[in-house]
Amino acid sequence: MDFENIITEVEDKIGLITINRPNKLNALNKATIEELHHAFIAMDENEDVRAIIITGAGEKAFVAGADIAEFSNFSVYEGSQLAAKGQELLFNLIESLETPVIAAINGFALGGGLELAMACHIRVANDHARMGLPETSLGLIPGYGGTQRLPQLVGKGRAMEMILTAGMIGTEQALMSGLINHMVAQEQLIPFCKKMAGKMINNSPVAISAAINAINASFSGSGYKKEIEAFGECFGTEDFKEGTTAFLEKRKADFPGK
Repeated sequence: MDFENIITEVEDKIGLITINRPNKLNALNKATIEELHHAFIAMDENEDVRAIIITGAGEKAFVAGADIAEFSNFSVYEGSQLAAKGQELLFNLIESLETPVIAAINGFALGGGLELAMACHIRVANDHARMGLPETSLGLIPGYGGTQRLPQLVGKGRAMEMILTAGMIGTEQALMSGLINHMVAQEQLIPFCKKMAGKMINNSPVAISAAINAINASFSGSGYKKEIEAFGECFGTEDFKEGTTAFLEKRKADFPGK
């Protein structure tokens, strides 16, 4: 299958997926999410692929967020569908994939980009990466699993701080909080991830799949459904209109009071 927004390759039983929209800082749009969906399914079904690495093109960004221009005029229903379809097509798919997935974070991982990394089973970042969930600055909440996966990784208090302040953290803080597993220099990022993937390849693929399923089972619940509902409701607010308009106009948002 030919892709416009991603590059895929397989070598030594390791699949590498590169989001290739460097001029957009590899932002996730609908087309890219669809392509990633098909790429992950194809690699998961490929018996020659025993581990998958996902990264972004260039050294500036893993994924700098979602493509806000695509949904700035969405209704409540359209917003709910955006979150629900995205979670089903990509984020939940990756989390429950039988093949282990490593996120190689090569720069900014913001909004949907951080949510993409958190859906992966393991995260490795270069030493100048920056991570955050800035959605509340747009009058939104994270809609691709961020309100659920971030507390699972860093704890409730740190997750509250990151989401409510819409701030970014650096790689060292991300490492200390458990958001990422390892921090390496940029030139070592992909080689390090390939070395880790190589260790997984030596183990039983059946056992690895069973372990992924068992670990995920401990976090199952209704939280994702609640996130989708709340995310969709944000699209009916004046804060969302102001937040996204300000972003697209490159100015600071001026939110009214409660």
